[in-house]
Amino acid sequence: MIVVVDERELVTAGFNSLFDREGVACTGFAPDDFDEWVTSAREDDLRSVSAFLIGDCREGSVSPRQIRGRTGAPVIALSEHNSLENTLKLFESGVDDVVRKPVHIREILARISAIRRRADTEPDYTEVGRMRIFMDGRDPEIDGQPLPLPRRERRILEYLAANSGRRVTKTQVFNAIYGIFDDEVEENVVESHISKLRKKLRERLGHDPIESKRFLGYRLVL
Repeated sequence: MIVVVDERELVTAGFNSLFDREGVACTGFAPDDFDEWVTSAREDDLRSVSAFLIGDCREGSVSPRQIRGRTGAPVIALSEHNSLENTLKLFESGVDDVVRKPVHIREILARISAIRRRADTEPDYTEVGRMRIFMDGRDPEIDGQPLPLPRRERRILEYLAANSGRRVTKTQVFNAIYGIFDDEVEENVVESHISKLRKKLRERLGHDPIESKRFLGYRLVL
C-alpha cells in the first residue's frame, strides 16, 4: 500500500485512482491527520505500507524522520519546484528521493523498488520452491515459465512472498492489497482471491503452496 500525504484532497484522490489502475492500494491523508495516524498506527498496519509520498504540506507538518522512527518504508518527496535549493532542503529533511511533478505512476513504483533494493541489497524477487515471485509487478514464474495472474492475485502472492516464513492474517492481506481505509470492499474478498490463486498454483505445481489456518492466517510453503 502507498500512503500519500498532501494538503489538497483532490491530489490524494487523484493518486488513489492512478495507483488503483496499476493494481496498487493507496491511501491519502491531510498532514494533520497523517501525523496523528503515523504516531498511533499499529505495527501490522505500518507493515502494509510499501512507501510514503509527501506532497504539498506546510513546512514542518510532516517529518520524514518521524516516519523513519516507525517504519523502514521509503519516503519520497513530490516536488513542484524545480530548484536545487528546494531539492537539497527536502533531502536534508530525511527523504529517500525527490521526484519532480508531473510524474508517471510507473516511475514512482520503479523508484520505490530501486530504493528497497538498495536498502535490502537483495534481488527484486523471492524464490519459494519452484516459484520465482517478482516484487516489481511482473508475473511470477514456475520452473522458469510465466504464470499470468490478475493484478490482485499477483499482489497477494507478492505479499505472501515478502513475508515468507511468517503467517499473515486476512486483515493484513486486505490492508496490503486494498488499503487500510477502503470501506467499499468487504474484507472477505481476500478469501475469493486466494481461492482462485491457489487453484492456478495447484494446477502448475501439483500441490497447494499456500497454507492456511483458521483465525491464524496464511503463509507460503515449499
